[in-house]
Amino acid sequence: MAVARWTVVVAASLGLGWLFTRWGVPAAWILAAIICSAAMALGTGKELKLAAFPYTLARGLIGMLAALPMSVAAGGELLRFLPPGLFVSILTVVVGILGGMLLHRAQPRAISWETGILSMLPGGASMMPMLAAELGADYRYVSLTQYLRLLVVSFSLPLVTALMVLPGDRGGAGGFGQPSHTWWVILLVVAIALVGGPVAKKLRIPAPYIFGPMLLTVAVGLALPDGTTLAPIEPLQIFAFLAIGWICGGSLSVDALKAFAKQLPATIGFIAALMAVCALSAWPLVWWLNITYFEAYLATTPGALETVLALAAEGGATAAVVAVQLIRIIFVLGIASYLPQLLNLGRGWKRRHGR
Repeated sequence: MAVARWTVVVAASLGLGWLFTRWGVPAAWILAAIICSAAMALGTGKELKLAAFPYTLARGLIGMLAALPMSVAAGGELLRFLPPGLFVSILTVVVGILGGMLLHRAQPRAISWETGILSMLPGGASMMPMLAAELGADYRYVSLTQYLRLLVVSFSLPLVTALMVLPGDRGGAGGFGQPSHTWWVILLVVAIALVGGPVAKKLRIPAPYIFGPMLLTVAVGLALPDGTTLAPIEPLQIFAFLAIGWICGGSLSVDALKAFAKQLPATIGFIAALMAVCALSAWPLVWWLNITYFEAYLATTPGALETVLALAAEGGATAAVVAVQLIRIIFVLGIASYLPQLLNLGRGWKRRHGR
């Protein structure tokens, strides 16, 4: 029975993902997998669980994909943009944490502190459900909220930036390197994805199955020959994105959807507030970095990195877009990975001060 269910889900996910890709839908493979696995789980009334091996491989690949910008970015370039990047990061993270805390206060039984905050942290939408699962939060709610934000940002970006003055052709934002199809690089990618998690767990690194492959990718990438990257080949990337969707969608139930629907107005309101804060935070960057508002807006938008990079390259944006986004991703993931410890510190402070 399980084999038959998975056969249908995999085939449907591949077909729908291909269609979404052709239509230019953001996060096409992830959304296709969520829809197909959720339909199967809700239709049969049984959770669709991913086996341990593909789950470990998928988490490792996602960690590697998150690390690629860090492995190819020039250190001096990142240092130059560090102050404005931290300014944007702190501002948006504070808003995200406040939004998550308000979500928890609105429904304390349905939404934990961790769930509310992880669902509202900007950037890293593909990482947050995985982190939520490792940190004990409700990854179903986190994934639904994160991908709702991703869709809103992705669809609004081309419409909003079309009204702005472009910087002209001053050199695109660049990419993160093309995947290598050399056999030993492919094997190395798979090995890092599988080994990084267990190694990080032994070293007691937080969220080990995400951060282990991330750190290993950066370290190994420094030793590779010029022109060689650890970018997973397209089939592995597609598998990783599909696996995220299957994990999120396959665990959905009618009760979980009802709980999410109750919070939908508040969730949309917080997403709108987060986007507004990011848009306002772009104005200081115009003066600080001597860039156009088009570039500053792309640098501060909360997520949808692929859409941001495409628009930046098309509009001739400078490296500021990639650098500020990258600094914020690193900052957000660092905060998210230590979230339980930070919340415990906050609770201890409240108890000591009688609040």
